[in-house]
Amino acid sequence: MKPPQLHHENLQWLLKQPTDIKLSMLENHLDICRLLVNEILEEEVIALCGERYAHQKPHNGRYARYGYNPGSVRIGEHRLNLSVPRVLDQETRTMKQLESYARLQDITLDEEYLLRGIMLGLSVRDFAELNSNPNARALKKSSIDAAFIERADERLREFESRRFDDTRFVALFVDGKYLAGEQIVLALGVTEQGFKRPLGFIQTSTENSLSVGQLFRNLKERGFSSEGGLLCVLDGSMGLSKAVNEVFGKDALIQRCQWHKRENVLSYLPKGEQAQYKSLLQGAYNETTYQQALERLGEVLRDLHKRNRSAAQSLEEGFNETLLLHPEHYAQFGMTEFSTSFATTNCIESVNAQLERTTRKVKHWQNSPQRSRWIGAGLVEAEERMRRVNNFERLGVLKQALFTAISNPNFN
Repeated sequence: MKPPQLHHENLQWLLKQPTDIKLSMLENHLDICRLLVNEILEEEVIALCGERYAHQKPHNGRYARYGYNPGSVRIGEHRLNLSVPRVLDQETRTMKQLESYARLQDITLDEEYLLRGIMLGLSVRDFAELNSNPNARALKKSSIDAAFIERADERLREFESRRFDDTRFVALFVDGKYLAGEQIVLALGVTEQGFKRPLGFIQTSTENSLSVGQLFRNLKERGFSSEGGLLCVLDGSMGLSKAVNEVFGKDALIQRCQWHKRENVLSYLPKGEQAQYKSLLQGAYNETTYQQALERLGEVLRDLHKRNRSAAQSLEEGFNETLLLHPEHYAQFGMTEFSTSFATTNCIESVNAQLERTTRKVKHWQNSPQRSRWIGAGLVEAEERMRRVNNFERLGVLKQALFTAISNPNFN
């Protein structure tokens, strides 16, 4: 089936065709769209001029068919080329504008489809160059760019203004990442039902307590609550811990990410020694009893004080917080099954990976609004594909354990 044959045909033509032609037509939705548009235009032409070759004409024969002009309408991400009927007003000797064609011109780009495509990795230029049908003229890059900016800005506003009054959280993951050419700190919450929800982000030069504290205060203003206990899983920054303590106070318990702590310590050591100390640290974290884990970490710390004072200071900072969720340590509160999934910031690292895929085609970051637009829209898109945390059915036990822990003045 050659597309030019369809310029003047409509849906009635399709219904009369053999099954194989109907099936082949379904393979290309643009041809179906063309038939439907032709049907709409023809209905108006008949209302003005009457059926072809009929003796009785509406409007006392004032209007007459007068050939076709090239035209187009926007269908999704494409502009679809058409042959638009011309109607002559024989009283004024001017062309009668078809109201249906004017209305078709006002159909807007499916911006949600556009946004999802770009978030999934297609660049704006990809959309501008899409041309799956020889009679579909791709939209201009500038039009797609403007539509994406408008929809992404709307998505960002929705993201930054949504409230959490009716949502109870059991955990808060916070991590800094170099994204979109700048340092970005992300906050991810885990609800009592196990759903992961991106909460907010800031652009900051360092993970300092002032800027991160402002992020936390903004979350509280939007209804985020730490009442009853909140497990805060953080990377190795002292600024993050300080901000948690200042904003959430006694309601928060901090678990330092073991992976970040290990990598921070290794970064001070020569490459030839990193594998050895990586094994020692991981072995300590994997000890079956809390006391043995403390003792082995203590041995590594004493050894590092002799070998590399900076590495030792890195391990010493937040020393006990890396073992908060050790199974034996937390068993006194009736909960052991979350020592793996909540001992690191892996939950938020997967979000970072999705954002990296989303933003990888941006070659030049121009300003902060552009970064925020991409990150905000990317977080909303990522949330739709997030799975619940492991053992989510038992999160009620974790919440109760947190409440018991913050109520116990001797817990550490």
